[in-house]
Amino acid sequence: MSGLFFPDPSFWSSLGLQLINGWAGASSLFLVAAGLSLIFGVTRIVNLAHGSWFMLGLYTAYSLSGQLTAWATAWGWGAALAPGFGFWFGMGVTAWVMAGLGALVEVTLLRRLYGAPELLQLLATFALVLIIKDAVLWYWGPEDLLGPRAPGLSQSIEWWGGRVPTYNLFLLALGLAVLVALELLLHRTPWGSRVRAATQDRAMLSALGQNPAGLFTSVFALGSGLAGLAGALQLPLEPAHLELGMSTLTAAFVVVVVGGLGSIRGAYAAALLLGLARSLCIWLGTQTLFGFSVSFSKMTLVIEFLVMAAVLIARPWGLLGRPPASVATLPSIHTPTGSSGATASSGRARPLLWSLAGLFLIGLPLWVAPDAYFWVMAIDVLIATLFALGLSWLMGTAGMDSFGHAAYFGMGAYATALLSLSGQVPPWGVLFSGPLLAAGLAWVFGALCVRLSGVYLAMLSLALAQVVWGIAFEWDGLTGGSNGLNGVSLPPWLQARPHFYLLALTLAVLASAGLWRLRLAPFGLTLRASRDAPVRAEALGISVTQVRWLAWTLAGSLAGLAGSLFAWAKGGVSPEVLSLHQSLDGLVMVLLGGLGSQTGPGWGALVFTELQDELARRTDYWHAALGLVLLGLVLALPQGLAGSVQAWRRWRQATLPKAQA
Repeated sequence: MSGLFFPDPSFWSSLGLQLINGWAGASSLFLVAAGLSLIFGVTRIVNLAHGSWFMLGLYTAYSLSGQLTAWATAWGWGAALAPGFGFWFGMGVTAWVMAGLGALVEVTLLRRLYGAPELLQLLATFALVLIIKDAVLWYWGPEDLLGPRAPGLSQSIEWWGGRVPTYNLFLLALGLAVLVALELLLHRTPWGSRVRAATQDRAMLSALGQNPAGLFTSVFALGSGLAGLAGALQLPLEPAHLELGMSTLTAAFVVVVVGGLGSIRGAYAAALLLGLARSLCIWLGTQTLFGFSVSFSKMTLVIEFLVMAAVLIARPWGLLGRPPASVATLPSIHTPTGSSGATASSGRARPLLWSLAGLFLIGLPLWVAPDAYFWVMAIDVLIATLFALGLSWLMGTAGMDSFGHAAYFGMGAYATALLSLSGQVPPWGVLFSGPLLAAGLAWVFGALCVRLSGVYLAMLSLALAQVVWGIAFEWDGLTGGSNGLNGVSLPPWLQARPHFYLLALTLAVLASAGLWRLRLAPFGLTLRASRDAPVRAEALGISVTQVRWLAWTLAGSLAGLAGSLFAWAKGGVSPEVLSLHQSLDGLVMVLLGGLGSQTGPGWGALVFTELQDELARRTDYWHAALGLVLLGLVLALPQGLAGSVQAWRRWRQATLPKAQA
């Protein structure tokens, strides 16, 4: 640390250069986040496809710049003017194309879902992510594409002993210009007044006779255009690749939540804060603190999530957001399918049907060959069912939405892998150490999360999970880093796949039955009261925070149990089990099956896992095929598979007496 306390002459120069670069990067991130904040504020849709517009904008700008440059050269513009025309005009066209595509998606798809529960809208936009990603793969291919340098801004200037790229200064100025333009648009125009009114009270806007349809389309077009423009601006800075969409979306969500929902100024402040923090970590590099070597540069993966967690804990509504009393937060599907409890029909539960289903599942090893591929899929489905069970119970019965449930799944998987490789713990100890450690992690994270609600709770859970992912990704000595841990062997008595299947089946059945009984027990009734009427529950002497905390811990332990089985089944583990994709897969399974349904997690896990496997074996573009299937299910079965069956049964029971009469 001597360099920090006794800087040499280049100290301030290098620091200033890094901060300017961080500010320039923050400007591009601000464009994406501002569009996301506008869309969410007006439409109340958590648009997971927003990062895809950024990715698509970068690819589109790459193609347009090359094509327009070729046309300009053919028209005789010369080598001096053609590249500039192709680059800058292509960038403007890209923004308009993305705005048009965003409006088209809003009109043709999302407008049909405004009356649907918010998490189903999330599922629809996740399907769009899959479709857009494979469309890009089909048209542009899997290779990374690096665009040209910005004509006219490809040089750098001297700055205090260093050199600053002029393009970075351009981005810095453009970010400020867009901030001013958006503020004027929102506060000095009739359209902006309608947008602010819709953000604060959409129902009142409709009551005053304002048709929100056109407003929603224009906001979606503006937000998509800003994301596309931000992607085009990255053309000289980084290659276009297929993972840009989700990584950019995650960063944009962090900015929106840290800045405050609906606040454009807050989005700029948060983007600047995160950009400077990331640059500062790069500048610090590796330092010695109190005798320990600390690599700050490795913290760039998690610094934004650490900042978000700190801000949400201290100020849950963000830096410049409004307090919860006046801020519209994300509602959840807290009226689960079949939420009426133990009705007469559910009490009888068709015991014969359940018994036959149980005998069928238990008897499968008698007529399926031990080496059949069927067992691989059956085990995967049961592990996914365990993962979805806890999340479904958390979201349905407890009324809390988690975007970071993979943290507990990954904790269980890594704990099992590490203990198995150590050879010092017996198999049963290895298996149940995973859920215990996952419960401990959920207990710690739950203490921070359960005091929040809506999108703030969901994003804090995501932030904490991403911190765990970053630690696993960087801690090579313990977790194996990006390569993960391999060579995990099963105990001899579980090496036969049918035996492992029976273990997973037993655990899944016990977990499902236990959660269902717990839901009808006093704790479950108290939890549902805390979900439906927290203020009244507190008045009755119920500690809402404590009840929610226990529910969060229980759900985390089930995810850890699923992770333990996963590490054994796959023979290893990698940081992917802690990623946002893993958490989103859990959400998709819950919503596919039907939130709050006893059998919903099983049906959702079965359909999602089978679809992935079948489509991946039949086409290279299986993500798009899966996305189309998910869209169809959202539009046709908005209550999920099990929920739709239960709704049909209730309709049949209601109409049958009338028909008999």
